[in-house]
Amino acid sequence: MRDPAALYELRSTPPELSMPVLLVSLDGFVDAGSAARQAVTHLFETCEYTELATFDIDRLLDYRSRRPGMTFVDHEWTEYSEPKLALYQMWDRADTPFLLLTGLEPDREWEAFVAAVRQLVDRFGVELVVGFHGVPMAVPHTRPVTVTAHATRTDLVPEETTWPGRLQVPGSAEALLEYRLGQAGYDFIGYAIHVPSYLAQSEYPRCAIAALSYVVTATQLALSPEDMEPEALRTEEEIEKQVAASEEVQRVVESLEEQYDSYMSARADLSGGDASSLLSETGATSGPGLPSGDELGAALERYLAERDRGEES
Repeated sequence: MRDPAALYELRSTPPELSMPVLLVSLDGFVDAGSAARQAVTHLFETCEYTELATFDIDRLLDYRSRRPGMTFVDHEWTEYSEPKLALYQMWDRADTPFLLLTGLEPDREWEAFVAAVRQLVDRFGVELVVGFHGVPMAVPHTRPVTVTAHATRTDLVPEETTWPGRLQVPGSAEALLEYRLGQAGYDFIGYAIHVPSYLAQSEYPRCAIAALSYVVTATQLALSPEDMEPEALRTEEEIEKQVAASEEVQRVVESLEEQYDSYMSARADLSGGDASSLLSETGATSGPGLPSGDELGAALERYLAERDRGEES
């Protein structure tokens, strides 16, 4: 493996920080409901920040699998959406400094990337690393947002937020970072926010609020997730209008509510409810006799298409 330090460039004189928190959000794996992306956007909009380091994206990105956008006007190219992966220093509303690593997930050289991040963790004396993203689940939007939490030490997260049983899932650079840091004795907490599978392709602010709320609980940073509440309420009002206008959608939401309530009741009673029944998989059903997220999404799409045709006529 090549020298990990060659993978990034410090953009300014590195500050002296006292055991800061590092937040990690990489774009390229799963982020249902754009939960992490909205949370990161909120941080940039509400926190002072400065760029500390940038990664050599040419080494890390497969441009042909994730082609950056370019704008063509009349006879010339006028804009290029330059891909980026960078480390920022931010200050929360109480003027507490923390770090944010965000940008495109590397396509290659994962081990070198992880080693480079570990160097930065050591360089800045990071006390705790926290990652977050949204995952599609067979849950209704009418119930409280739930989470699967994981960490490099069992005492870092409450037992009720962990996932019972064993899962084999595709890896990600962020997951590998957590795994390698855990092997080396660092503290890392990850939060997978459960997003209704039929809203996975939409922006769902309620789950972004949940993501930042869990980060606040873990770090005590003043990140004001409540500022996103007005947008979350507007989104939920629109969803409710769509549900109310379609009996088919109402039926599938009610079925998901029944499944959710049964699962939560079983878990509360410590009776070993089937956790896998909430996991959303493409083409899979969400339980015996219950609709999948794809089925509910299709119902919503049919309703919206019919409504649009009605407005046009």
